[in-house]
Amino acid sequence: MFGWRARIGQLYPSGGLCDFEPQRMAPPGVQFVTTRMTFRGTRLENHQHLTRAIEEHAQLLADAKVDLIAFNCTAASVVAGPESVCRRITEATGIPATTTIQAVLAALAAVRARRLALVTAYPPEVTAAEVRFLEAQGFEVADRRAEECEHPLQQASIPPDRWQEIALELKDTPADALLISCAGIEIASVLQRIEDDFGRPVIASNQALVWHCLRLLGIPDSIPGFGGLLRREFDAVAA
Repeated sequence: MFGWRARIGQLYPSGGLCDFEPQRMAPPGVQFVTTRMTFRGTRLENHQHLTRAIEEHAQLLADAKVDLIAFNCTAASVVAGPESVCRRITEATGIPATTTIQAVLAALAAVRARRLALVTAYPPEVTAAEVRFLEAQGFEVADRRAEECEHPLQQASIPPDRWQEIALELKDTPADALLISCAGIEIASVLQRIEDDFGRPVIASNQALVWHCLRLLGIPDSIPGFGGLLRREFDAVAA
């Protein structure tokens, strides 16, 4: 049976193509069930509008008897405010909720990172909003790169190896960790290689979301191939 250990509802942008990435990294018996939200561009206003009908979308996931609902758009959870997003979802469904940015923050805390090298797939104003958010949380962004995509289809079309190339550009940055921020990119297949090359922890949006959801659900599996975070190398710090 699918989801015999847990079912996680995933609220995902409609124009994105990488909603399969969390399932790819999930352990056996954990199922991601997806409902899409209207998202046809990557500008700041698109992210601001993504949560307009979040209650209705969350209720569709509740029909599948999910154990947890994850709002999976890093930038939109920054723009809308993660606490507000979770409150609205839980009030509409009675189901616990989390967001990608909360997963990212928990992962960065687990790897004890305060100074970051940042990679995004956003237009400049969205990247700037995320940098301001991270700085308000006490992080320093030591350097950053962006593939400035105007549409979620562009984000999904970037070859995974490109993220490895960008990470190498940042290798000499005096950073505690590399954050690759965007749930709309394909990156799972190269995460371990990126971390091996970078030589420090690498946190990516979908990877962090899987790790965070598993912790919230009490599922302790160590998952190889996607970096130290999912191998649970840092869980003692996160506990």
